[in-house]
Amino acid sequence: MRSEELINYFRYDYVMPLNRSAPFSVNTDVAVSPWNSQTRLLRIGLRGYDLPRSARPPANLVFLVDVSGSMSSPDKLPLVKSALQGLAGELSSRDKVSIVVYAGAVGLVLEPTSDERKIRDALERLSAGGSTAGGAGLKLAYQIARDNFIQGGVNRVLLATDGDFNVGVSDNKTLIEMVERERDSGVTLTTLGFGEGNYNEAMMEQIADHGNGNYSYIDSALEAKKVLGDEMGSTLFTIAKDLKIQVEFNPAQVSQYRLLGYENRALREEDFNNDKVDAGDIGAGHQVTAIYEIVPTGARGWSDPRRYQDVSPNGEGRVGELAFVKLRYKLPDGTTSRLIERPVAASLMRTTLRPTGDFAFATAVAAFGQKLRGDAMLHGFTHAQIAALAGRQNDFWRQEFVRLVGLAGSMAGNDGPVERERAGG
Repeated sequence: MRSEELINYFRYDYVMPLNRSAPFSVNTDVAVSPWNSQTRLLRIGLRGYDLPRSARPPANLVFLVDVSGSMSSPDKLPLVKSALQGLAGELSSRDKVSIVVYAGAVGLVLEPTSDERKIRDALERLSAGGSTAGGAGLKLAYQIARDNFIQGGVNRVLLATDGDFNVGVSDNKTLIEMVERERDSGVTLTTLGFGEGNYNEAMMEQIADHGNGNYSYIDSALEAKKVLGDEMGSTLFTIAKDLKIQVEFNPAQVSQYRLLGYENRALREEDFNNDKVDAGDIGAGHQVTAIYEIVPTGARGWSDPRRYQDVSPNGEGRVGELAFVKLRYKLPDGTTSRLIERPVAASLMRTTLRPTGDFAFATAVAAFGQKLRGDAMLHGFTHAQIAALAGRQNDFWRQEFVRLVGLAGSMAGNDGPVERERAGG
């Protein structure tokens, strides 16, 4: 369970960037933790600028589709067809799509085209059977992408599979090395996961991260529309790359802190200023949310105070600052990073209010993720309390979250029922 994935599944009410010179806005807010009155929550939210359809660069997309025997169930290849056909309808005449398939062997089933009808027909003809030569499929897809490379455009492979690479290049290390080489040449990778059973999610996420792309799991036509329709801009069109976030807390204000989630995305401090170290990309309209739980200096924390606690002279002097947020990023065609710095006012720590509105929902999502992880620091915060914190929602996806919390509470059966009116039922 990765709490950050759950938190970032939803969109939040962040301020839009003013212009493209700074491709995303930085938003911060603080509230009392609902599960521990001694601690505070600091939310840091980024929002990328939206890219109008008329301003989108041309796209060279290669659909790489797994048609092995394991993809025959209704929630796999049939859903892949529906998802990619939906994406084809979102593209413009400047965009080109190729289709590569793989099973026991690989092949190019559609030459690059802008004809939506040809794309839909080629997808409709696909059928499942055979073993899974995933590595060979990736090689061919990258070759097709390079052969049709658009300078200044989007050049991306979209891999749709249940994640079962059992023939050919199959170990993660070799796959990652291939993906990184292609990434450096300008071809990125998005992975789309389907189905259950032999699904290898860890590999899907890992190769997408190394391919400067993104990863999504699709289990319904509605989810496909969300990822490849409503959020197509953030899925395909990069506005900033190698984004790194560093937060320094003022020891005069904060004695302890922890980040909820992001365990497998931690960055060494010395790598923050190193432009050779790869990091995540931000797509058009994309959002990134991080939530810290912090212990105010003087309050009771999770562990005993250290005898030789380091206190920064600068931190003592800057009593007006709670924390200092630094962000590094590169423009899509850049090689040198740019720096954004934002102090967080210490006055926010004086709040006595719990999260409300949009912040409350984000906190509920974080709490649910941590509860699924068995987080002892939630102090027994129940499913019913999580649902109450999320509150009534009008957005479909948020309503689904509240229902999911209710289902989890019913299955747990040990922390009381979730109120139906809170669950939107």
